[in-house]
Amino acid sequence: MEKLEQLLEWGGVRKDVTCLVLGGAALLASLFGWQPLPFDLAWVAIVLCGVPIVLEAVIGLVTAFDIKADVLVSLALIASVCIGEDFAAGEVAFIMQLGALLEDLTVAKARAGIEKLVHLTPRTARVIQAEGEKVIPAEQVQVGQRLRVLPGETIPVDGVITKGQTSINQAVMTGESLPVDKGVGDPVSSGTVNQFGAFEMTAQKVGEDSAIQRMIRLVQSADAGKAKIVRLADRWATWIVVIALTAAVVTWLVTGQIIRAVTILVVFCPCALVLATPTAIMAAIGNATRHGFLVREGDALERLAGVKKVTFDKTGTLTVGTPQVVAVEPVPGGPSRAELYAWTAGAEASSEHPLGKAVLRCWQEETGKAVPPAEGFQMRPGRGVQAVVDGRRVAAGNPKLLEETGAALPPALLTAADEHLQRGCTVIYCAIDGQPAGFLALSDTLRPQAADTIRQTKQAGVEPVLLTGDNEKAARHMAGQLAIEEVRWACLPEDKLAYIDACQQQGEPVCMIGDGINDAPALKKAHVGIAMGGVGSDIAVDAADIALVSDDICQLPHLLWLAKRMMVTIRCNMTFSMALNFVAIILAMAGILNPVVGALVHNAGSVLVILNSAFLLQWRRKG
Repeated sequence: MEKLEQLLEWGGVRKDVTCLVLGGAALLASLFGWQPLPFDLAWVAIVLCGVPIVLEAVIGLVTAFDIKADVLVSLALIASVCIGEDFAAGEVAFIMQLGALLEDLTVAKARAGIEKLVHLTPRTARVIQAEGEKVIPAEQVQVGQRLRVLPGETIPVDGVITKGQTSINQAVMTGESLPVDKGVGDPVSSGTVNQFGAFEMTAQKVGEDSAIQRMIRLVQSADAGKAKIVRLADRWATWIVVIALTAAVVTWLVTGQIIRAVTILVVFCPCALVLATPTAIMAAIGNATRHGFLVREGDALERLAGVKKVTFDKTGTLTVGTPQVVAVEPVPGGPSRAELYAWTAGAEASSEHPLGKAVLRCWQEETGKAVPPAEGFQMRPGRGVQAVVDGRRVAAGNPKLLEETGAALPPALLTAADEHLQRGCTVIYCAIDGQPAGFLALSDTLRPQAADTIRQTKQAGVEPVLLTGDNEKAARHMAGQLAIEEVRWACLPEDKLAYIDACQQQGEPVCMIGDGINDAPALKKAHVGIAMGGVGSDIAVDAADIALVSDDICQLPHLLWLAKRMMVTIRCNMTFSMALNFVAIILAMAGILNPVVGALVHNAGSVLVILNSAFLLQWRRKG
């Protein structure tokens, strides 16, 4: 089906190009007086390029009484033919079809960066079965099945590597230019490409739930026609048709020259006005896609241009969303930092708790060594873990666990730990052989570009606001690091919703950026919602207007500036097209323009509008 649609689409383009080439050649022959046939060769252009316009106008009028640009064009064509201006009629039809083709090509180019996701959907998967390996269609893969991916193949579904080491090219999903090393336990996404080693994986999200399919659904919902300003342009186009018809009739009655009336119909066709907004929106969507954003509808960019505040969730948005060991503090006279860290990592090696896994991961990343073997591992729910590591009895957890093991925490240790707690860290206290040995502090660290992103957001004229569930001191510490002046702490989902609603009631449109299920209500309520598409939940992505594919917020200022630039381009397009129409109609009423020159002037305006919009495809703010 997809190949058939592509074939039909390509066939349509080839047909349009063929008609334009034949029509253009016929017009040139007519212009230079070559008449090998018993009729004017301009009729070739009228039939090939003009008949489709007339048919579309008739169908629109009959089915929906839709009075748009093609109605006026059809009247101009018929009137030109009636007064014997065959060449003018052919020229109008030719240039109108040329303008339509240019629009289609511009929009297609703007959407090319988005639609390539659809073509990256994997077709097959290698499923590991008891009787051997079997290749099946990717859409038939079931959750929990084991798959093998060979070098150079596209990963068919989302899952986790269970065997092997490799490097994955994730550029299509994250924009990263370099392959990312992956090993056992690492997640992989459908649509990304296995670069080097073969590996085995377990399927977790398949079919419509996979990352590539979710992004495709976002892409397919991008529709410039939903923008309010587009509907405004359509209403203007309808009124222009009425005004043009009235002006043509009045001019004919006053001057008695029907050629002037026909010229008015030709030059007052509102094509440039109708093209002014959709082409700019689709070009801006294409630009945003290349910078890691999937825009669900053009209306989102229109609304984004008017926001006054951007509210940020903290975890997973301004921070990386995974805990990191930020401090290892042994007690004076106790074990060294290296010993305390190694023994705690050994005790946590068998833990299923996220903090325990974080300690083990961070220790391995820092040292690159094998974890010390542990014996007698015990998980104490709500307390921590206990184990024997290198002959040492290790207890790691909260103060209650250490009290139960008889290791009373000294005041100096509690004071040192409290400094980290005030900054929003989580503390794991450690005891060795029944004696307090120190603590590890874990924290969700800031994204590397977070501070610069906040600074550039302010430069874009938008005020950043931090909404977080952390306590006051932790929230203020984070806001201070980022130079965010307005911060709200201890926020539940309803608190975020209430804050956004209050701002918008006061005439301050708000953009919300979040990643989790708890952010979904705020994302939906906000003037514009932007979800972290990679780490964010499906619910958050569905609630948002825009998805940030790479989870790297450093491109947010570009999106803000792009939205403002898009609106400037739309206003310039609309002002130019309106001014051109009114100047042309005055010249036509005065008899200065004839139908042929009028068609050239009008359609040159349409082409200029399309070209001006196309500049948005590569636009980037300097400085």
